[in-house]
Amino acid sequence: MKKALVVGINDYAPIGSGGPDLNGCVNDARDMANTLVICGFDPAKIKILTNQNATRANILNYLKTLVNSSVKGDSLVFYYSGHGTRVANIGADLEIDGLDEAICPHDYASAGVIRDDDFKAVLSKLKAGVNLEVIFDCCHSGTGTRKMDLGLDLELSYEAPRFIPPMLEDEFYITYASEMQSSRSSKKTASMTKALVPVAGMNHTLWAASKDNQVSMEGNMSGQIRGYFTYHFCKILRATNGNIVRKTLDKQIAIALAGMGAAQVNQTESITTEFSQKIFS
Repeated sequence: MKKALVVGINDYAPIGSGGPDLNGCVNDARDMANTLVICGFDPAKIKILTNQNATRANILNYLKTLVNSSVKGDSLVFYYSGHGTRVANIGADLEIDGLDEAICPHDYASAGVIRDDDFKAVLSKLKAGVNLEVIFDCCHSGTGTRKMDLGLDLELSYEAPRFIPPMLEDEFYITYASEMQSSRSSKKTASMTKALVPVAGMNHTLWAASKDNQVSMEGNMSGQIRGYFTYHFCKILRATNGNIVRKTLDKQIAIALAGMGAAQVNQTESITTEFSQKIFS
């Protein structure tokens, strides 16, 4: 069975204008859901959470249900379009243990972000023989920009980063991360290489809109505000009805992003054998 959880957040708390709002994420979620149907997903098996429904609790609860209710042979998708950030991972001994990438739910300012570690706890329950594609169209790093004019003037030149600046305590550690001995140093090195990143023991495939030192952008695509990565991801899947191997999809997205001059390079992580297999299989 094919099942999906699709999340898109334009409206960050407070509801309405006032938060660090975006403009293309709900459009992305709609396109992703429709594209999944074309790729053989039953609409009744696609759960969509947008804006104020996409709280931290809802996202985690629906993701847990998606993972825990699956059985061998199922194909799952978790898609997120919205803001990302990075946070320092503080161990129980108050030592800095690397940097966590995180996504920002609608209520992140009050409920907190959803970290790498939160996802690992849920995904560790994934049963053998279940396929899972995790797709993030958000920024995961503070390196690219401090720009927060996620503005209201939607001209043809409109372009905005899907990025929340880290809080001071996190920004401080990020600044000195290269000088600090981190348990993640090997992963950090891998993340700087070109797109396909083999990760031993990984039980899912991660599709990221940008490398962890880049920003993921949204802008005007044929008159509609869209995430650049999701726009091309869906366009290629629709053209192939999802009948495409992962490394080919990864390469075609990279070529499309480069062709439009986007300042981001998509990155795909999985175990090596998955790259040569069809997506959703």
